This record gives sequence, structure tokens and C-alpha cells, in this order.
Amino acid sequence: MTGDHQTLALLLFSAFVAVTLAITTWVSRHRHGSAEEFYAGGRLFSPMENGFAIAGDYMSAASFLGISGLIALYGYDGLLYSVGFLVAWLVVLFLVAELVRNCGRFTLADVVAARMSERPVRIAAGTSSVTVSVLYLVAQMVGAGSMVALLLGGQGEAAQTWTVIGVGALMVIYVSLGGMRATTWIQIVKAVLLLGGTIALTVLVLVRFHGDFDELLLTAAERSGHGESFLAPGLKYGADWTARFDFISLGLALVLGTAGLPHILSRFYTVPTALAARRSVVWSIGLIGGFYLMTIVLGFGAAAIVGPDAVRGSNAAGNTAVPLLALDLGGGADSTGGTVLFAIVAAVAFATILAVVAGITLASSASVAHDLYASLRRRHAKPRSEVAVARIAAVGIGVVAIALGLLARDLNVAFLVGLAFAVAASANLPVLLYSLFWRGFTTRGAVWAVYGGLIPAMTLVLLSPVVSGSPESLFPGVDFQVFPLQNPGLVSIPLGFLAGWLGTVTSTEVPDEAKHAETEVRSLTGAGAA
Repeated sequence: MTGDHQTLALLLFSAFVAVTLAITTWVSRHRHGSAEEFYAGGRLFSPMENGFAIAGDYMSAASFLGISGLIALYGYDGLLYSVGFLVAWLVVLFLVAELVRNCGRFTLADVVAARMSERPVRIAAGTSSVTVSVLYLVAQMVGAGSMVALLLGGQGEAAQTWTVIGVGALMVIYVSLGGMRATTWIQIVKAVLLLGGTIALTVLVLVRFHGDFDELLLTAAERSGHGESFLAPGLKYGADWTARFDFISLGLALVLGTAGLPHILSRFYTVPTALAARRSVVWSIGLIGGFYLMTIVLGFGAAAIVGPDAVRGSNAAGNTAVPLLALDLGGGADSTGGTVLFAIVAAVAFATILAVVAGITLASSASVAHDLYASLRRRHAKPRSEVAVARIAAVGIGVVAIALGLLARDLNVAFLVGLAFAVAASANLPVLLYSLFWRGFTTRGAVWAVYGGLIPAMTLVLLSPVVSGSPESLFPGVDFQVFPLQNPGLVSIPLGFLAGWLGTVTSTEVPDEAKHAETEVRSLTGAGAA
């Protein structure tokens, strides 16, 4: 890329960083230091503000960069991610969102611990939440590295390394200084920028093809080199039965995983009432639905205008399809329009990554402090000391995410998020649903449900082609692959539910009927909700 691209993109990105740091600084001066302020922003956000923040949390770098790239490379099969992410949000809406908001206080573990022995349940749920969050963070770090590599013309791993470290440092500052209130405002700013940029690119793609979507699809199929098969199922997931099972596994993980993502469900604790939570969902559905429909246009637009070969040549995983599309739509590499549009897209992508990592880091540090730290102490931690631990945890989680992000830099960001969703669906979703809907659920069942999904999911990932045994693996030089699927959801999700059932039926504990009745009334009516 030319010096103009770099300078303008860096200026725009620096402006966003300056604004968000100003927000964080302002919030840090007005904070009260309470747990409710740090974890839930004092529950002072309106439904519209929270709806934009939820959308900002959900529309990650995986959505903006990864999904469009997969569609550009694999056509119809790449659509699974757009459809999966969108349908998953409906599962959250109808199955768990309001119930979790009414039952919990700050984290998912609050919901389960309401009717179980707190310590073992909080340790299990906290461990699972941190694992999911770190996997999700890695995807955002990889997206940041891909953007910088393209911005600097693909030169030097050192630039990518320093970018990942810089993103990690910023997210720690946002979380440790500003807590949920600063993170929410950063999400709102980012959501507006991302939606504005996506709408502009979508309009430009449709204008290029005179509003004829059929012509767009046919041109994309022609340039792909695969012809009509580019628009039909099977290009990525139809080669053999292993690929087809991988397709099913990924679909299950995407649709069910969102309901177990800690950083998404924690957003429902930032509004004052259950009614406000429902209204925020209405706002977020409209924003999220529109965005995922536009990623389809951008993906096929990149295939038709840029071409899969050029996309793959820039980044083998397809993470740079949208910036390359923006460059072409603006008039090409040497044009002023191309330079400006590319710079805007690059800045929006950076903003997206920064905002999402802040939200995930806050949720995972809350799990460490509110669930793990408070549970491991002999007596309950005081709120102020708990917040201090959360700030320290944000630093530790940032360091781990940076290290793993550097290791996984060549994997597609949407694919990496698929792994996080699989772990969330395997470990968090079973215990959540059983706690809300099964009267006879016990503490042993809760602990077994979490570990019975978490351990198989992580083990199967380590033994899959993702880690070893193929040229695209994290460690291509070794081969200890045993499990053939890239996504473990098809096996690990049923195991999580089975383990929860088995733990409950073999438990000698007598379920507390009164606590279940109290939880049921509270979840359905909001009576007594924090």
C-alpha cells in the first residue's frame, strides 16, 4: 500500500483511539469504585444505548473481516457464518436473554449459583467463561494483525507483533480504568462507525452492478473459477463426509454458542429493568440483522470485483477481502478515492477490534474476580477488593490473548470465533438451560455439565487439524491429529448436556424445591431482580 493509505488510515485510527481514551479518562474520574459500577455501568443505560452497545459487542472483526472473506473465497458455504450468527441471536432472544437478566447480577455463574452450592459452581462456570473469552480474544488479535499487514504492504512480522501488543495494551487500559461504562460508550461509537462504513460499501457495490443482485452473483461465480458450484453448497464443506459433518458441527456451534458467550449476556445487566432489557433487544435485532445481510453483499462483491485469487494472495484466510474491496470501489490503489475509502475501512476495522476486545476482557475479568476469586476466598470478598482483582485480571488475560494471537496469526478470524462458539455451546449453554428449566438439577450436575463440555471441546480442538497434521495448522511440522473435524461442536455439545444429566441422576443431593420456585418466578417476572 502507498504512504497515503498508511498515513490517512493511521490518522483516522489515532483519532478513534484518542476519542475512546478521552471517554475512558472522563469515566474514570467519575467512577465510584463499586462492583455494580465496574461490572454493570451502574445499570444506567437506556434501551437504545444498550441496543447499540449489544450490536457493537456482537458485530466483531470476525463478522466484518472474516465472514466477508469466507464468502469471497467459498461462496455459498461462507454464508453459513452470516446465517449462523444471525439465527443464534434469535436463540438468545427467545430462550435465555431476559431470564438471565432477571436471575443474575453480573455474570452467568450468578444464574446457576442462585440454587446450587455456590463455590464449586462458580469455579466451574468462571473457568469456562474465561476460556471462551480468551479464545474469542485471539480471533480479534488475529484480525488486528491482518489489517496491519495489509496496511504496510504485507511487510514484516514485527509490525503485526507490535500491533497485537498495542491492541492488548489499549484493551487493558479501557477495562481497568473505565469498566463497563467506558466500554459501553466505546461500543456505541464503534457500532455507529461500523454500520456507517458497511452501509456505504454495500451501496457502492450495488451501484457498481446497477442494483442487479443477480448480476453480482453471476459475476462472482464467473471470477471464482468454480462456476455455478460457487453459488451452491459444498465448495468448502462438501468434498467428503468429514467435511459435511464439519459443516453440521460448525452450524450447531454458531447457533447455540451465542447463548453461552459471557460478554454478550453481561450486556443485559447494564439496564435498570427487565422491560428495558427487552427493548434493548429490539434495537439490537434490527441493527444486527441489517449488518449480517450487508456482509453477504460485501462477500460476493469482493469475489466479483476483487476476485478470490487477489483476496487469497493478500491473505490466505481471506481476512483482507473488505479492505481490498474498498480500495477498488474507491477507484484503485493510486486514486484519492481508493486511498480515502481504504483508510476509512481500515480505521473502522481497528475500531471494531478495539471495542470488542474491551467488552470481552471486561466479561472475563469479571468472571475471574466475581466468580473465581470470590469463591476461592474463605470469606466473600468485599466489593472494592473484588474490583481491584478484576483490574489485575484484565492485565493477565491481555497477556495471554496477545501470546495466543501471535501464535494463530494465519488462521481466519471467523473460523477462530467458531471455535470459541463451540466451547461456549458445550460448556456454558447446558448448565444455563438446565438451571433455568430443570427442577431436579443439582450441584453435581452443574459442575459435570460445565467440565463435561469444556474438557472434551478443548481436547478435540488440540487433537484436530486446527493444531497439527495439515499445512494450515498452528503447528504444520508435527502431526498428532486424531479427531478429523475442525470444529468439535458436533461431539462436545451433546457431551455437555449428557454430563449434566448424568451428574444429576447420580447425585445424592436433594434438589431445593423452594429455591427453584424462587428462581423460576424471578426469571419469568423480574421480581427481585437486581
